[in-house]
Amino acid sequence: MTRRILASGAFAAILLAAIGATAQTTNTLSDAEIQGRQLAQKLLDQQPTEDFTNTGVLQIRDAKGKRSEIPVRCEVVVTVTNWQSTYDIRRINTNDNHAAWTALFVTHSANAPNRYQFYKVFLEAEEFAPITTNLSGEQTMIPFAGSDFWLCDLGLEFLHWPGQKILRGDTARGRLCKVLESTNPDPSPNGYSRVLCWIDNEALGIVEAKAYDAQGKLLKEFYPKDIKKVDGQWQVGSMEIDNVQTGSRTRLEFDLQSK
Repeated sequence: MTRRILASGAFAAILLAAIGATAQTTNTLSDAEIQGRQLAQKLLDQQPTEDFTNTGVLQIRDAKGKRSEIPVRCEVVVTVTNWQSTYDIRRINTNDNHAAWTALFVTHSANAPNRYQFYKVFLEAEEFAPITTNLSGEQTMIPFAGSDFWLCDLGLEFLHWPGQKILRGDTARGRLCKVLESTNPDPSPNGYSRVLCWIDNEALGIVEAKAYDAQGKLLKEFYPKDIKKVDGQWQVGSMEIDNVQTGSRTRLEFDLQSK
């Protein structure tokens, strides 16, 4: 029987989502590129089928070793035409660097770009001063709530780049995988140039991923962890992303509970 990993939380839900082929004709692509796009389409077919909500904690260790924990609420809402993942953080104590409310809404549609809506509300002089931003492309390569997760990471934006290629078969964390390379056609100086993902052959989930900077040097490593069975379904209990260049690390821990 095939074991399927049901991801937990809004970001974890989209571990099984990607894009289909672009308008480029397949007769101009190599076999590896065709296979990459076919795999992306299979991932797209794994989008969530029902709404759910999870709570969790962002556990952050910054480049100086300072640790902090931020409660986060993750929600997925599925409609007839698309599905939306939400990341909601509310703070009681704020300062100039932290918003009283931070929220990211990522809307996913089949064969269409992700839509990012990023909200910050600062408590100033006992009045709320909201900042609302619609972002796309390189604009999404900014940290979420001071963590190592960028907005584009939470939307798996790299899977929307035109370059998708299967490099090889491999094993990762004891699982048989295909290595999918996503290439950014126009990387910004501070952004990603390519991302390598190890995709589980059986479960079609991301086992690990590595992101490289504009100079081609390794920047981040991502690992889903603590896979548990809840109500008969496999769920990801936590996810970790490490910035290997700064030494910072963020772990997103979910509160997995049975219904």
